[in-house]
Amino acid sequence: MLEMGENIHSTAIVDASADLAEEVEIGPYAVIGAGVSLARGCKVWHHATVWGDTSLGEDCEVYPYACIGTRTQDLKFKGGTPGVKIGARNVFREYVTINAATDDGEYTEIGDDNYLLAYSHVGHDCKLGNHIIASNGVAFAGHVIVGDHANIGGGGTAIHQFCQIGEYSFIGGCSKVEQDIPPFMLGDGHPAKIRMFNKVGLERAGFSQARLSTVKFLFKTFYREGLNRQQAVQLAQDSDYANTAEAKSFLAFVESSQRGLAGGSK
Repeated sequence: MLEMGENIHSTAIVDASADLAEEVEIGPYAVIGAGVSLARGCKVWHHATVWGDTSLGEDCEVYPYACIGTRTQDLKFKGGTPGVKIGARNVFREYVTINAATDDGEYTEIGDDNYLLAYSHVGHDCKLGNHIIASNGVAFAGHVIVGDHANIGGGGTAIHQFCQIGEYSFIGGCSKVEQDIPPFMLGDGHPAKIRMFNKVGLERAGFSQARLSTVKFLFKTFYREGLNRQQAVQLAQDSDYANTAEAKSFLAFVESSQRGLAGGSK
């Protein structure tokens, strides 16, 4: 247990039961509640709050006025101590809010190396992967699942509850996402439609030409050939690309979709 001292400001309120590792910094007027666990190197800036059954991995940074781990906004909450589990090296900028899960023993979960910009909101029971960027004002409703390396534009972009956002996808700013955005695709609009595959993002991520060719094939098959979902799946499974990692990931996502895939633009 870290003692009150040079790394914890005298005006901070830190519950005696909070578990703070070495090299944790707590700024002025910050609040650390009972049951919170902060791993080595975490920094909680002034006026920020970490609450409830919430754990942060190493080297996370919580900026001023962010609020992490408070009770779900789900009206179905029946009590207990659901919580939040957060991995390492995440940055939560000003006024970010992350709610606990709804049911006792369940967790809202965030992986490693994510960057959530100011005013972003992560609702109850969301599952965010790794290396995700959410720009200013992005709102993830309850039970949203986000794959690794997704990039979500800000300006009030809203993700409907139970939607899935695939790995390496990109969502344009000010979008309204009502259905699932598949891996590697670029969604934009109100409601969001698939405009293209995420060519620039994939190139920046180091995708080879062979991998880009697979993604381009998947985009054309599902969004430019006029096929229904079953026909597109069958064509992809029968293609020369079927055994690539990208095709397997894309098809697994399609099969798991509950809200349906976002439509294509005309």
